[in-house]
Amino acid sequence: MNVTCDLPFGPGAPWLAPLAGYSDLPFRMLCRRYGAACCVTEMVSVKGLLYGGQGSERLLAKSPDDQPLVVQLFGAEPDVFERVMPGLVQQGYTHFDLNCGCSVRKVTKSGSGSALMAKPGLLLSVAKVMVDAAGPGRVGVKLRLGIQHGEENFIEIGQRLADLGVGWLTLHPRTAKQLFGGEADWSRIAELVRAVPVPVLASGDLFTAEAAARCLRETGCAGVMFARGALTDPMIFDRLRALLAGDEPRPRTALSLAQAATAHIELSRELDGTPRAFRALRAFLPRYAKGLSGIRSLRQRLIECQDWDELLAEAQSIATLAELPGATAHDHADLSPEC
Repeated sequence: MNVTCDLPFGPGAPWLAPLAGYSDLPFRMLCRRYGAACCVTEMVSVKGLLYGGQGSERLLAKSPDDQPLVVQLFGAEPDVFERVMPGLVQQGYTHFDLNCGCSVRKVTKSGSGSALMAKPGLLLSVAKVMVDAAGPGRVGVKLRLGIQHGEENFIEIGQRLADLGVGWLTLHPRTAKQLFGGEADWSRIAELVRAVPVPVLASGDLFTAEAAARCLRETGCAGVMFARGALTDPMIFDRLRALLAGDEPRPRTALSLAQAATAHIELSRELDGTPRAFRALRAFLPRYAKGLSGIRSLRQRLIECQDWDELLAEAQSIATLAELPGATAHDHADLSPEC
């Protein structure tokens, strides 16, 4: 099936990946300020939406400026998707992504996430329900290579998804069994690009703008999706745009990270403002200081913050931290949040 997708693709149109526990509305808006062309929500359980699970509706929070937006769903039962999708479309959500990439146990034990790679027929049935509800070109699927080495089936699945009317594919080139171990094999992204007629986004080990530019060159992919790289450097989107334009990217400095952390707090206070958002930020903010000195002391001071103004003062103090010799944010990257 020949379909078109109206989302932004291209080397200079980097996306923010779905990040469990992190890519909420305030963080998406922060990344848009720094050049994210499209953002994906945290993964949302279709069963949670159907049965009113705690927190599912919060994950769907949006604003008029939060566009273009893709809602990532996970689940493994086509009939549940059939019951949930029409309501989401009626609420004004226009683009969706099926999570077939998350490999954490609490997701795969229900047959969802990367476990769907072991059941291509079921995966395709779920994707068809989504395409039928949203329309051709308005659904993407995030894939792994397969369950384990020797059982890679991403090419066949990708081709069959394109035939169904899926608008784009995202590939994290590791197997489900690998989790986040080893290195992402970008050569497999190039294979998928050659095999399917729809845009392919690259994911996996894109910790810096330089790495993303190299991935674009090596794979011919339609664009990149920043995940863990954005958590410690939300300015990574603008850095990539500058690199591709032949300009010198702004360096990642303590001052620029303090500015990003401050903006994140202000957005969270404005768009959410709940005690839950406050507590989440206290845990998030040390990421902005990865690779800088004094991070342990900063983390302790953040835990002790009791209000938003105290949190802002501590975020601004990141500007005073020095870089650790030879350290990078990648050295301390969290290996778990990417969906």
